Amino acid sequence: MRSIGFRYQIKNLFVLLASFLPWASCAQAHEFKVYKDIVWASPKNLRLTADIYVPATGKKKYPVLVIYHGGGWLINNNSIMTSMAEYVASHGEFVVANMNYRLLPDNKNTTTMNEIVEDALGGVLWVKDHIAHYGGDPKRIAVTGDSAGGHLASMILLSGRNLNSDGFAGDTLGFKPSYLPKGKTAEQIAKKDGLKVQAAVISYGAFDLYNSALNNFEKPNNNFWSIAKAEARGMFGNSINPNDNADYYEAVSPLYNVPASSDYKLPPQFVHVGSNDNSTTPAAVTKYVEKLEQAGQPVEFKIYEGKSHAFLDSGCSDYFKTCFDKVAPDALDDIIQFLEKILK
Repeated sequence: MRSIGFRYQIKNLFVLLASFLPWASCAQAHEFKVYKDIVWASPKNLRLTADIYVPATGKKKYPVLVIYHGGGWLINNNSIMTSMAEYVASHGEFVVANMNYRLLPDNKNTTTMNEIVEDALGGVLWVKDHIAHYGGDPKRIAVTGDSAGGHLASMILLSGRNLNSDGFAGDTLGFKPSYLPKGKTAEQIAKKDGLKVQAAVISYGAFDLYNSALNNFEKPNNNFWSIAKAEARGMFGNSINPNDNADYYEAVSPLYNVPASSDYKLPPQFVHVGSNDNSTTPAAVTKYVEKLEQAGQPVEFKIYEGKSHAFLDSGCSDYFKTCFDKVAPDALDDIIQFLEKILK
């Protein structure tokens, strides 16, 4: 995989001047390099890529932030998080890995939710194996994501010890990561807690897929199916439904999988949401935070007044009426401060 990674350094190999970006401050920003379209896995012959951003501040080793994008598991790719990746790389001293994963409409609309989680798990394992080639420290890794990506970042924390070489099957409904280190099984990774990370930032995440499925997620009136130009269906296929197979949906829902700190200590999390978010509402996000607090897990929580959904996405969104350069920087500064506190 190393040779593949370096072969795909074909775009923007030279230093980008972050001060040229519209949201950057010349006093704060520094230069960085970006390595584009690095293939990290090809599950079911679908190439998954990552973009890696490296600060050019002269250090030999940097902590790492792994990003998973949002889009309701149905739309978008990692380009929607490009501005966030650039901001963190230019305003903080972190190597940033901006990851792609399979979407439900991929492979002729057959991808299942557990496979998406397995891509998120595999992405972290790939980063741990390869990020040192880009100046990243595999022992100092944080994960983040917004909306659907926030769900995936949470699942990395909560399902990394529930791995199964047979995949999403059996009584435990375990996961088989899309990438495994050479010579290692899923069970060996789980036993050694090989998916452990040091911090997480969960941005207006989705935490209860069971409840979403009981409502309209799997139905045509979920507009994201039509945006994705895909036929609405069950997230595990049409043979599985939340009424008869609640365990499937709960297995991929963070809200149902928070361990007591006496059983397993999760890394510190910074969870946040906008006060005007009607997609992943403050009330829904608060439920997850309360679960963490009740379990004795470390968490910081912030509601950003006046912000709606997807405020960390690149560019401007007519759908959510947000523009990155106006609404993202203050939250990103908080994220960088949190990561610096934990990872440095």
